[in-house]
Amino acid sequence: MTLGLSAAMLSTTLLHLSSCKESPRENPLLQESTLPFGAPDFNKIQAADFLPAFEVAIQQKRDEIAQITENPDPATFENTILALEESGHTLNRVSRIFNALTDADKTPEIGETEKQVTPMLTDLENEISFNKTLFERIRQVYEQEFDTLQGEDKKLLEETYKSFVRKGALLPDDKMARMKEINLRISDLQIQWGDMLPKATNDAVVWVEKKEDLAGLSEADIAQCQKDAESRGEKAPYAIVIVNTTQQALLSSLDNRELRRKIFEASVHRADGTGKYNTFPIVVEIAKLRAEQAEIMGYPNFASYSLEKTMAKTPENVYAFLRNLIAQYTPKAQAETKAIEDYARKTQGADFQLQPYDRFYYSAKMKKELLAISDDEVKPYFNVDSVLINGVFYAANRVYGLTFKQRTDIPTYHPDMKVFEVIDKDGTTKALFYCDYFRRPTKRGGAWMDSFAKQSHQRQQLPIIFNVCNNAKAPEGQPSLLTWDEVSTMFHEFGHALHGMLSDCQYNRLSGTSVARDFVEMPSQFNESFATIPEVFDHFARHCETGQPMPAELKERMLQSINFQTAYSLGENLAATCADMAWHMLSSDQIPTAEQADNFETEALRQVGLLDAQIPPRYHTSYFNHVWGGGYAAGYYSYLWTEVLAVNIADVFAQRGALQPETGQDFRDKILSRGNTGDLMQMFTDFTGMQQPDASGLLRARGL
Repeated sequence: MTLGLSAAMLSTTLLHLSSCKESPRENPLLQESTLPFGAPDFNKIQAADFLPAFEVAIQQKRDEIAQITENPDPATFENTILALEESGHTLNRVSRIFNALTDADKTPEIGETEKQVTPMLTDLENEISFNKTLFERIRQVYEQEFDTLQGEDKKLLEETYKSFVRKGALLPDDKMARMKEINLRISDLQIQWGDMLPKATNDAVVWVEKKEDLAGLSEADIAQCQKDAESRGEKAPYAIVIVNTTQQALLSSLDNRELRRKIFEASVHRADGTGKYNTFPIVVEIAKLRAEQAEIMGYPNFASYSLEKTMAKTPENVYAFLRNLIAQYTPKAQAETKAIEDYARKTQGADFQLQPYDRFYYSAKMKKELLAISDDEVKPYFNVDSVLINGVFYAANRVYGLTFKQRTDIPTYHPDMKVFEVIDKDGTTKALFYCDYFRRPTKRGGAWMDSFAKQSHQRQQLPIIFNVCNNAKAPEGQPSLLTWDEVSTMFHEFGHALHGMLSDCQYNRLSGTSVARDFVEMPSQFNESFATIPEVFDHFARHCETGQPMPAELKERMLQSINFQTAYSLGENLAATCADMAWHMLSSDQIPTAEQADNFETEALRQVGLLDAQIPPRYHTSYFNHVWGGGYAAGYYSYLWTEVLAVNIADVFAQRGALQPETGQDFRDKILSRGNTGDLMQMFTDFTGMQQPDASGLLRARGL
């Protein structure tokens, strides 16, 4: 039975096997899959399988670590570093499948299992990270063999040793004990966060009684609101679902100003305690614990500790980068806001005060008047299936020589998913790719890439990659249409997928996207550039009913509109970035209380000149999942940092011919295939010829 068919199916209690006359059922998570690539067999896996599988897999990992530490032979690369790299295969497999579900199909039973499993995994991580005997063997190998090892062996040793040091392996016993406590508490808090935020976002839905209140929306959007209401208990005929970001796309076309206000307020206040949910107590405790972690490790704040292993290296470098952008951005943002308000006053009167929930609405009207373009006019040309097959896949074929064959014989965790075999230009199978593009109540907000298995020659494992988005699914029999932002997101996430698919590394630890976060977003941001290349655009932008390409005149207007009033998107990103940095520049005794948290964000934005009611952060602190629930603490800047890298790389492609296979192969050889096997800046230099990234092209690329 496929996982995700319904919460009811997943929550069915298994009979005690001891009471059955049939042979005991083997846990499929503890068996090597017989499917191609070792793909997860979701026809067999049940939610109840995960907890016992974790219990067995964790013990296996403990036993494998014990074999390393109890080895009487002197420590060597093979019997210590390589043995550690190859430990925990079962745990890795079970964790990757489970993590995919907790993000994309978190049924109540999966959520309950997560609460039980997370502390078990944190305990194991603490045991390994602070195992003095294990670290002593690692240190011996590092001191004795580092200078003689070559290539990936040398890099694996370096990454292993430094990761143990960064986690606290050199700490005295009392501080080591405290780090263990902190790790456990943070993992517990992040479970609470991961449980509360989706509930808060789902609870923030705005109910609408009358269809006339939805004036301005397309019939397709209204049908989606009706469908969303049906899936959420039908408290009213229509429901407007809140997405993960502050601004909501429907605000660009909804005529009812009061309803726009309600939607915006529901988004902003979803988790700040003004309603049913309040994440601020979780936020401030995580922030305080992170600051304490950094102090134990000898750093003044968490940002300094975290950034040490990135391309940026220090908070000072990040702030220098941000200040330069803010200085260039500010006058453009002010001019953009004034232009929108002046436009609105033409119809609303000279005393009309533009509010943040008005901005998208009047900007869209202004764009339609000046450029004669609207989302409703172009969406029929962005059918999700055409964007995927004729756009995302087509570009990958033209540039990298990849082809994609749909596999209907491989089960998925939800019926909305599709699976494709990725075939290289020499005819060999390269990867397996799953896509899960439609939103549902059990899926967290946003879009992401991950894997059921990473590429590794050592493990003879081809990559099994998946992309997840939150697009609206049309009613049965109708095409699911996308906005341009959603088109760009599909190309973006597939850039991450390519980084995983085209990996050509020996070791799992170093392969694919295992790079610094201010490098990992570069392949994805760069891949967005293919969406606007004429040959690619013409291939996927086809009318959902007629199949005809977008008319040249409409295409010209649409492409011109992409960079219409883009100061907003840069500003919301800058504001979120600066809020993230502000929280992680504090010492442990400077962390505000939960009651002060909202004001802290406000003052932090004021200090950097980004306190602007018209351009709020893309994520306010209370629902900033990247920072409090994900791995982007003191790292959200990386989206802007890597956008600079991506612009530089796109310029190289444009100079050489954007769809030239030779350029694609060069990019593949020097960056996409190499994972974390070398110096990341050197990889960038090897491909572009540039010694340092050039930030001057960022605002130009955004039309600013």
